[in-house]
This record gives sequence, C-alpha cells and structure tokens, in this order.
Amino acid sequence: MKRIIESRKLFNITKETELAELKLIYRGLIKEYHPDKFTDEALKAEAELKSKTIIEAYHLLVSISPETHAITKEDYKLTTSTSAIDDYQYKAQTLTVTFTNGSKYEYYGVNVNTYNKLINSGNLARFARRHIYDSYIYRNVFKPTIINS
Repeated sequence: MKRIIESRKLFNITKETELAELKLIYRGLIKEYHPDKFTDEALKAEAELKSKTIIEAYHLLVSISPETHAITKEDYKLTTSTSAIDDYQYKAQTLTVTFTNGSKYEYYGVNVNTYNKLINSGNLARFARRHIYDSYIYRNVFKPTIINS
C-alpha cells in the first residue's frame, strides 16, 4: 500500500485519475528527468535513478488502474475461480499469490489478521475467493504465455 501511495504522490494524482492523464504526466516527468538531458555525470546518475523510479511507479499505477482491471477482468476471474493456489508469500501487507496456471498476483493492504485467517483456513482458495480476491487492490505480476505447438 505504501508503494501505491508513494507512486501517486510522485505523479501528484489521486486514485480517480484516468490512464490518459497519468500517461501525460508520466511523459512530462520522463522528459524532465531523462538522463540524456544532463552532461554532468552526478546529475546524469541522479536522473537515471529518478527515471527508474518514475517508470516503476508508472507501471504499478497502470497495473492497479480500474481501466486495466476492466480489460483483464475475464482472465482474472478465470484464474481466481479455476486455478488453485500453488504458493503464497506475505510481506509488509502485500500478499503475493502464485496460481497453478502460472499467474501471479499481488494484493495490497492485506492486514496481518486476514493473512493469519488465510493460512489457518481449511481451504486456501475458498477463503481467498471470499475475503481477498475482490476485497483488495491487486495487480498481475506475472502472466504465463501460452505456446501453441
């Protein structure tokens, strides 16, 4: 959750900001901090770090956007309803779930109490469907590619 808040602050936006506006702000920031604009090596190195931060924040915000979720909703529903949980990790209120189909999602703002209930539940998938999948901000971290032979 902290990453999301910091990313929104970097772009000076709210959670209601649309992707088109986010993209304009992103392009402006990248132009401002592009390393090729600087000749001084120290400033160039600083601009490279800032650019990386901007790019990472942009990708995070795009991936959690309601517009992105609307586009990928069918795949998400299919994964969460038909694939079992293969693995999960919890760190700093972020729950990362890897599914048996290879997809991996991060859920932000999951409190410790909910996580403890998940790991102590008799059925991880059922608990997650009821209390996690549609209750928290999420993003797809990895989507497997299907190779046709």
